[in-house]
Amino acid sequence: MPKHGRKYREAAQKIEPGRLYSPIEALDLVKETSYTSFDPTIELHLRTGLDPRHADQQVRGVVLLPRGTGKEVRILVFAEGEAERTAREAGADYVGSDDLVEKIQGGWFDFDVAIATPPMMRKVGRLGRLLGPRGLMPSPKAGTIVAEEDLERVINETRQGRVEYRVDKTANLHVPIGKASFATDALLENMAAVMETIVKARPAALKGTYIRKVTLCHTMGPAIRVEPVAATAMKTI
Repeated sequence: MPKHGRKYREAAQKIEPGRLYSPIEALDLVKETSYTSFDPTIELHLRTGLDPRHADQQVRGVVLLPRGTGKEVRILVFAEGEAERTAREAGADYVGSDDLVEKIQGGWFDFDVAIATPPMMRKVGRLGRLLGPRGLMPSPKAGTIVAEEDLERVINETRQGRVEYRVDKTANLHVPIGKASFATDALLENMAAVMETIVKARPAALKGTYIRKVTLCHTMGPAIRVEPVAATAMKTI
């Protein structure tokens, strides 16, 4: 295994081994252990009791972070006609139809979120093998196949801090909740919004413990364990 650098080791020494921290303690500590020259993203990692092999134990959706992500989001919208005009007026970075499909088929992926109106999916569908592995394929569960009347709202929410969560093959969820430069209160609000949404998304088919482990960390930083009961009890104000 590769050895960690000096700054990482110094940051890790601030974390008490085996301790489960309260959410606010963990957020204070994840900010304190930030040592990179850039403003790192803070991520919430959840180990669940789900079995992703079963269709009735899939957990996927979107949550609007009340304090945003701290990240500039490049939004692409597949739309035509009046929907195209709506998307442009709402501030989407890239809007189009066949031209964007051809550009992506040529290897262009300089965007962070792809949104499509339902009529466009007959064209966008052939991009599945390109966009799917990158997590960019519009889908109903991700809230990125959007009716024209909802397009402006979804674009605005995406710009403000709308993030997707999805259980992976190892039954884990990974969700960004902001930047290390955020105030602890802002991170706490974002974390509460994520936890409340994911707790509500518990599948009825699941038996046993839903959220087994809760961990916070930032880019390149050590992990900080959070008390699961306290985390799952978090509510937005």
